[in-house]
Amino acid sequence: MTTDLASTTALVTGGGVGIGRQIALRLARAGARVAVTYRTHEPDAELVDALGGPEAVLRPLEATSEAEVAALATDIADRFGTLDVLVNNAGGLVQRATLGELDAELWRTILAVNLDSTYLVTRALLPLITRGRGRVINISSLAGHNGGGPGALAYATAKAAVLGLTRALAKEVAADGITVNALAPGFIEATPFHDTFTSAEARAATLAAIPVGRAGVPEDVAAAVHWLASVDSGFVTGSVVDINGGQYVR
Repeated sequence: MTTDLASTTALVTGGGVGIGRQIALRLARAGARVAVTYRTHEPDAELVDALGGPEAVLRPLEATSEAEVAALATDIADRFGTLDVLVNNAGGLVQRATLGELDAELWRTILAVNLDSTYLVTRALLPLITRGRGRVINISSLAGHNGGGPGALAYATAKAAVLGLTRALAKEVAADGITVNALAPGFIEATPFHDTFTSAEARAATLAAIPVGRAGVPEDVAAAVHWLASVDSGFVTGSVVDINGGQYVR
Protein backbone atom coordinates (compact mmCIF):
# COMPACT_ATOMS: atom_id res chain seq x y z
CA MET A 1 0.00 0.00 0.00
CA THR A 2 1.32 3.40 -1.00
CA THR A 3 0.52 6.59 0.87
CA ASP A 4 1.06 9.25 -1.79
CA LEU A 5 -2.56 10.39 -1.36
CA ALA A 6 -2.42 10.48 2.44
CA SER A 7 -4.42 13.32 3.99
CA THR A 8 -6.40 13.83 0.77
CA THR A 9 -10.13 13.43 0.23
CA ALA A 10 -11.83 12.03 -2.86
CA LEU A 11 -15.31 11.41 -4.21
CA VAL A 12 -16.03 8.75 -6.84
CA THR A 13 -19.48 8.74 -8.42
CA GLY A 14 -20.82 5.44 -9.69
CA GLY A 15 -18.30 3.74 -7.45
CA GLY A 16 -20.18 0.61 -6.47
CA VAL A 17 -19.08 -1.65 -9.31
CA GLY A 18 -16.73 -2.06 -12.24
CA ILE A 19 -14.38 0.79 -13.11
CA GLY A 20 -15.70 3.08 -10.39
CA ARG A 21 -15.24 0.44 -7.71
CA GLN A 22 -11.64 -0.17 -8.74
CA ILE A 23 -10.92 3.56 -8.78
CA ALA A 24 -12.28 3.91 -5.25
CA LEU A 25 -10.21 0.94 -4.05
CA ARG A 26 -7.05 2.27 -5.68
CA LEU A 27 -7.41 5.76 -4.18
CA ALA A 28 -8.22 4.38 -0.73
CA ARG A 29 -5.23 2.05 -0.81
CA ALA A 30 -3.06 5.05 -1.72
CA GLY A 31 -4.11 6.72 1.51
CA ALA A 32 -7.04 8.91 0.47
CA ARG A 33 -10.27 9.15 2.39
CA VAL A 34 -12.77 8.20 -0.29
CA ALA A 35 -16.51 8.74 -0.53
CA VAL A 36 -18.52 6.71 -3.04
CA THR A 37 -21.90 7.22 -4.61
CA TYR A 38 -23.85 4.44 -6.27
CA ARG A 39 -27.25 3.90 -7.88
CA THR A 40 -27.92 0.32 -9.00
CA HIS A 41 -24.99 -1.54 -7.41
CA GLU A 42 -24.39 -1.24 -3.68
CA PRO A 43 -20.72 -1.44 -2.61
CA ASP A 44 -19.59 -4.92 -1.61
CA ALA A 45 -17.92 -5.89 1.66
CA GLU A 46 -14.36 -5.55 0.31
CA LEU A 47 -14.99 -2.02 -0.87
CA VAL A 48 -16.77 -1.01 2.33
CA ASP A 49 -13.87 -2.33 4.37
CA ALA A 50 -11.31 -0.51 2.22
CA LEU A 51 -13.23 2.74 2.62
CA GLY A 52 -13.31 2.53 6.40
CA GLY A 53 -15.91 -0.05 7.37
CA PRO A 54 -18.56 1.51 9.62
CA GLU A 55 -17.02 4.94 8.97
CA ALA A 56 -17.19 4.59 5.18
CA VAL A 57 -18.94 7.41 3.33
CA LEU A 58 -21.32 5.59 0.97
CA ARG A 59 -24.30 7.33 -0.52
CA PRO A 60 -27.00 6.31 -3.01
CA LEU A 61 -27.31 9.01 -5.66
CA GLU A 62 -29.35 9.74 -8.74
CA ALA A 63 -26.68 11.91 -10.36
CA THR A 64 -29.14 13.42 -12.83
CA SER A 65 -31.17 14.97 -9.99
CA GLU A 66 -30.11 18.49 -9.10
CA ALA A 67 -31.72 18.19 -5.66
CA GLU A 68 -29.93 14.92 -4.83
CA VAL A 69 -26.61 16.28 -6.04
CA ALA A 70 -27.07 19.41 -3.91
CA ALA A 71 -27.73 17.20 -0.88
CA LEU A 72 -24.57 15.22 -1.71
CA ALA A 73 -22.52 18.42 -1.75
CA THR A 74 -23.86 19.35 1.67
CA ASP A 75 -23.01 15.89 3.01
CA ILE A 76 -19.46 16.01 1.64
CA ALA A 77 -18.97 19.48 3.11
CA ASP A 78 -20.15 18.27 6.51
CA ARG A 79 -17.99 15.13 6.48
CA PHE A 80 -14.82 16.26 4.67
CA GLY A 81 -14.90 20.04 4.74
CA THR A 82 -12.98 20.21 1.47
CA LEU A 83 -12.46 17.86 -1.44
CA ASP A 84 -9.16 17.23 -3.21
CA VAL A 85 -10.21 14.79 -5.94
CA LEU A 86 -13.52 14.48 -7.78
CA VAL A 87 -13.95 11.51 -10.13
CA ASN A 88 -17.04 11.75 -12.32
CA ASN A 89 -17.53 8.11 -13.22
CA ALA A 90 -21.34 7.78 -13.17
CA GLY A 91 -22.75 6.95 -16.60
CA GLY A 92 -23.72 4.15 -18.93
CA LEU A 93 -24.97 3.17 -22.35
CA VAL A 94 -28.55 2.71 -21.03
CA GLN A 95 -29.79 1.14 -24.29
CA ARG A 96 -28.52 0.57 -27.80
CA ALA A 97 -30.57 2.48 -30.36
CA THR A 98 -29.95 3.69 -33.90
CA LEU A 99 -31.12 7.18 -34.84
CA GLY A 100 -34.36 5.79 -36.22
CA GLU A 101 -35.01 3.97 -32.94
CA LEU A 102 -33.86 6.83 -30.72
CA ASP A 103 -36.88 8.79 -29.58
CA ALA A 104 -36.49 12.10 -27.81
CA GLU A 105 -37.10 10.65 -24.35
CA LEU A 106 -34.36 8.03 -24.68
CA TRP A 107 -32.00 10.63 -26.20
CA ARG A 108 -32.52 12.94 -23.23
CA THR A 109 -32.12 10.06 -20.76
CA ILE A 110 -28.79 8.93 -22.18
CA LEU A 111 -27.41 12.47 -22.32
CA ALA A 112 -28.59 13.10 -18.77
CA VAL A 113 -26.98 9.93 -17.39
CA ASN A 114 -23.62 10.67 -19.00
CA LEU A 115 -23.37 14.45 -19.47
CA ASP A 116 -25.82 16.14 -17.12
CA SER A 117 -24.51 14.03 -14.24
CA THR A 118 -20.96 15.26 -14.84
CA TYR A 119 -22.12 18.87 -15.09
CA LEU A 120 -24.36 18.73 -12.01
CA VAL A 121 -21.86 16.99 -9.73
CA THR A 122 -18.95 19.17 -10.81
CA ARG A 123 -20.92 22.39 -10.44
CA ALA A 124 -22.14 21.44 -6.96
CA LEU A 125 -18.79 20.18 -5.67
CA LEU A 126 -16.46 22.75 -7.26
CA PRO A 127 -16.77 25.21 -4.33
CA LEU A 128 -15.36 22.48 -2.05
CA ILE A 129 -12.41 21.54 -4.25
CA THR A 130 -9.05 22.53 -2.83
CA ARG A 131 -7.43 25.50 -4.51
CA GLY A 132 -3.84 24.80 -5.46
CA ARG A 133 -4.28 21.02 -5.27
CA GLY A 134 -7.68 20.13 -6.66
CA ARG A 135 -8.28 17.46 -9.27
CA VAL A 136 -11.38 16.86 -11.40
CA ILE A 137 -11.21 13.63 -13.41
CA ASN A 138 -13.99 12.82 -15.86
CA ILE A 139 -14.54 9.32 -17.23
CA SER A 140 -15.42 9.58 -20.91
CA SER A 141 -15.04 6.76 -23.45
CA LEU A 142 -13.37 5.71 -26.67
CA ALA A 143 -16.88 6.16 -28.09
CA GLY A 144 -16.40 9.90 -27.59
CA HIS A 145 -13.59 9.72 -30.17
CA ASN A 146 -14.83 7.15 -32.69
CA GLY A 147 -18.62 7.09 -32.34
CA GLY A 148 -18.80 3.77 -30.53
CA GLY A 149 -20.39 0.53 -31.65
CA PRO A 150 -23.81 -0.11 -33.19
CA GLY A 151 -26.62 1.78 -31.47
CA ALA A 152 -24.28 4.01 -29.42
CA LEU A 153 -25.14 7.30 -31.11
CA ALA A 154 -26.50 9.08 -28.03
CA TYR A 155 -23.85 7.58 -25.73
CA ALA A 156 -21.02 8.60 -28.07
CA THR A 157 -22.47 12.10 -28.33
CA ALA A 158 -22.62 12.46 -24.56
CA LYS A 159 -19.10 11.13 -24.04
CA ALA A 160 -17.73 13.48 -26.71
CA ALA A 161 -19.45 16.34 -24.91
CA VAL A 162 -17.73 15.30 -21.67
CA LEU A 163 -14.42 15.87 -23.44
CA GLY A 164 -15.50 19.37 -24.43
CA LEU A 165 -16.65 20.09 -20.89
CA THR A 166 -13.29 18.89 -19.58
CA ARG A 167 -11.26 21.17 -21.83
CA ALA A 168 -13.41 24.23 -21.21
CA LEU A 169 -13.51 23.79 -17.43
CA ALA A 170 -9.74 23.21 -17.34
CA LYS A 171 -9.29 26.73 -18.69
CA GLU A 172 -11.82 28.22 -16.26
CA VAL A 173 -10.22 26.86 -13.10
CA ALA A 174 -6.53 26.70 -14.02
CA ALA A 175 -5.77 29.94 -12.18
CA ASP A 176 -7.21 28.39 -9.02
CA GLY A 177 -4.70 25.56 -9.14
CA ILE A 178 -7.33 22.96 -10.06
CA THR A 179 -6.64 20.55 -12.92
CA VAL A 180 -9.38 18.98 -15.02
CA ASN A 181 -8.68 15.94 -17.16
CA ALA A 182 -10.57 13.08 -18.77
CA LEU A 183 -9.99 9.41 -19.43
CA ALA A 184 -11.27 7.64 -22.54
CA PRO A 185 -11.27 3.90 -21.83
CA GLY A 186 -11.66 1.45 -24.68
CA PHE A 187 -12.76 -2.16 -24.23
CA ILE A 188 -12.65 -2.75 -20.46
CA GLU A 189 -13.81 -6.19 -19.33
CA ALA A 190 -15.27 -7.17 -15.94
CA THR A 191 -17.79 -4.34 -16.07
CA PRO A 192 -21.60 -4.29 -16.24
CA PHE A 193 -21.33 -2.35 -19.51
CA HIS A 194 -19.97 -5.22 -21.60
CA ASP A 195 -21.71 -7.91 -19.57
CA THR A 196 -24.99 -6.28 -20.58
CA PHE A 197 -24.41 -4.78 -24.03
CA THR A 198 -21.66 -6.77 -25.78
CA SER A 199 -22.23 -10.17 -27.35
CA ALA A 200 -19.62 -12.92 -27.37
CA GLU A 201 -19.17 -12.41 -31.12
CA ALA A 202 -18.64 -8.66 -30.74
CA ARG A 203 -16.22 -9.23 -27.87
CA ALA A 204 -14.13 -11.63 -29.96
CA ALA A 205 -14.02 -9.21 -32.89
CA THR A 206 -13.01 -6.32 -30.65
CA LEU A 207 -10.26 -8.29 -28.93
CA ALA A 208 -8.84 -9.33 -32.29
CA ALA A 209 -8.46 -5.66 -33.21
CA ILE A 210 -6.60 -4.57 -30.06
CA PRO A 211 -2.87 -4.34 -30.85
CA VAL A 212 -1.66 -5.25 -27.35
CA GLY A 213 -3.61 -8.50 -27.59
CA ARG A 214 -5.87 -8.25 -24.56
CA ALA A 215 -8.87 -6.43 -23.19
CA GLY A 216 -8.45 -3.75 -20.60
CA VAL A 217 -9.41 -4.30 -16.97
CA PRO A 218 -10.75 -1.78 -14.42
CA GLU A 219 -7.31 -1.53 -12.78
CA ASP A 220 -5.92 -0.08 -16.03
CA VAL A 221 -8.28 2.85 -15.65
CA ALA A 222 -7.81 3.12 -11.89
CA ALA A 223 -4.03 3.37 -12.29
CA ALA A 224 -4.42 6.36 -14.62
CA VAL A 225 -6.85 8.01 -12.20
CA HIS A 226 -4.34 7.47 -9.38
CA TRP A 227 -1.67 9.33 -11.33
CA LEU A 228 -3.99 12.18 -12.27
CA ALA A 229 -5.03 12.46 -8.61
CA SER A 230 -1.42 12.70 -7.44
CA VAL A 231 0.83 15.75 -7.16
CA ASP A 232 2.91 14.35 -10.03
CA SER A 233 0.24 15.37 -12.56
CA GLY A 234 0.06 19.01 -11.50
CA PHE A 235 1.14 20.38 -14.91
CA VAL A 236 -1.39 18.27 -16.82
CA THR A 237 -4.81 19.81 -17.43
CA GLY A 238 -7.35 19.83 -20.23
CA SER A 239 -5.96 16.49 -21.41
CA VAL A 240 -7.55 13.21 -22.44
CA VAL A 241 -5.78 9.99 -21.46
CA ASP A 242 -6.63 7.22 -23.91
CA ILE A 243 -6.67 3.75 -22.34
CA ASN A 244 -7.37 1.32 -25.14
CA GLY A 245 -4.36 -0.89 -25.84
CA GLY A 246 -3.75 0.79 -29.20
CA GLN A 247 -7.30 0.17 -30.38
CA TYR A 248 -7.54 3.86 -31.30
CA VAL A 249 -4.51 6.08 -31.82
CA ARG A 250 -4.88 9.80 -32.43
